[in-house]
Amino acid sequence: MSEPLGLFGGTFDPVHFGHLRLAEESIAHLGLAGVRWIPAGHPPHRGMPQVTPQQRLEMVRRSTAGNERFSVDPSEVDAAAPSYTVHTLERLRRELGSEQSLVLLVGADAFAGLATWHRWRDILSLAHVAVSHRPGFPVEIGSLPDELASEFSARRLLDADALKARPAGGIVTFAMTQLAISATQIRTLLSNGKSARYLLPDAVLDYIQTHSLYRNA
Repeated sequence: MSEPLGLFGGTFDPVHFGHLRLAEESIAHLGLAGVRWIPAGHPPHRGMPQVTPQQRLEMVRRSTAGNERFSVDPSEVDAAAPSYTVHTLERLRRELGSEQSLVLLVGADAFAGLATWHRWRDILSLAHVAVSHRPGFPVEIGSLPDELASEFSARRLLDADALKARPAGGIVTFAMTQLAISATQIRTLLSNGKSARYLLPDAVLDYIQTHSLYRNA
């Protein structure tokens, strides 16, 4: 079986160094062949972002262009339907086959809400889930909703090498370098005319400034 492939979805509104560091460290911690970035086109659990899906996709492309182990999947942006993770995983299974190990990358906060996602149990049958957390603050079963805690306990993998043994179904955690950067913080700075330099790649910041994104009306 080939090396596991990481899948990293999100609105990336905008993409920043915290996102990039998570993807980079996941390759090292989990032994991934690479990370496929999948920007959401129409996120169902939040209002539409201020910028267009195509603009967010372009920012992700610019931020990942220099890393040969990163690739960008535009399928959710190109689709007219809401961006549900389970639908994307089903499409990738058709594309990549049933034997390819797929690893969905999520942060600890997002994982805590996994049981609210559309057909969330099917997600666990289609891919592994890798949960990033702050150093010294591991994912605790007691902090999870009961039904998710049960799945976490039953599916937890203590060794990332186990991701290669089967294509889906496991849950693994890993600590990543903590960067106190958020897309909300960046949008607030930009809307107030303040500098967001060194919070996101220069190529992304140049694109934002060229197209006057995130400015107050």
